[in-house]
Amino acid sequence: LFPEMAISLWKNLLQTTKERILQQRRVSLYNGAHGYEEELIKKKLQQFAGGSINLSKEDNGIGILTLNNPKLMNAFTGTMMLELQERVTELENWKDGKGLIIYGAGNTFCSGSDLNAVKAISNSQDGMNMCMFMQNTLTRLMRLPLISVALVQGKAVGGGAELTTACDFRLMTPGSEIRFVHKHVGLVPGWGGAARLVRIVGSGAALRLLSGAARVDPERALRLGLSEETLASSDETGALEEARAWLSQYTEGPASVIRAVKKVVTAGRELPLEAALRTEKDIFGTVWGGPANLQALVRRPKHK
Repeated sequence: LFPEMAISLWKNLLQTTKERILQQRRVSLYNGAHGYEEELIKKKLQQFAGGSINLSKEDNGIGILTLNNPKLMNAFTGTMMLELQERVTELENWKDGKGLIIYGAGNTFCSGSDLNAVKAISNSQDGMNMCMFMQNTLTRLMRLPLISVALVQGKAVGGGAELTTACDFRLMTPGSEIRFVHKHVGLVPGWGGAARLVRIVGSGAALRLLSGAARVDPERALRLGLSEETLASSDETGALEEARAWLSQYTEGPASVIRAVKKVVTAGRELPLEAALRTEKDIFGTVWGGPANLQALVRRPKHK
């Protein structure tokens, strides 16, 4: 093979591998075959306006996603659910992204779903469609090749507690709480929060938190492994700065490498072992001989 041919074959292989990994990440859990009517539920959600989901992308590769509906303690209105899906799509297309911080405006995280929307879609079919819509979005959020952290101030309740489990990590501020309050409103989690919680804290602890609808303060969250750290600051600016500093220790370095790290961990968590190993091999192929790898070899010629 001539060098040019070898290089072009190599590039094609990288491209198809990358596309396959991307497809895997964006694939929806639900489609029409599951009785999922996305356009229908989007039309219904559109009727319940208020609040917003804001995204700012910083030059250092860290995105800040803000739940912004402070008068309802950042409860999700219908349009906020739709906006979350749009922001996740935006993050999927952000090629330079390395990390993500999710937090709520006005010193509190999120109080779940806006009750006006919930009451209006109280029939079972609508509820299931809303559930499938949010599970799709939060699963895509969890699979982003970004290292994500939920910054929990004030209360993360119900759907808000579920949202924290779609992040890789959780940081809590003094006096904050995470609470799976679903039992008290005659429900179970529906946005994927139970399945993810079991993977974070184990089935015994998850069963206690769900059946007891217990308030989890920062100290208990640390003990359970639900939280990584309790921050010193309770005010928004201070807590955000601390969260940025905490996250930056994991997002330092080239985006291609940080994103590859997240992808191999996602594969290891979600796929059966053989499929995870093959995916790891494919992702390894995208960084082997890449700029960061070659620079490191030049910098460190000798074994120490």
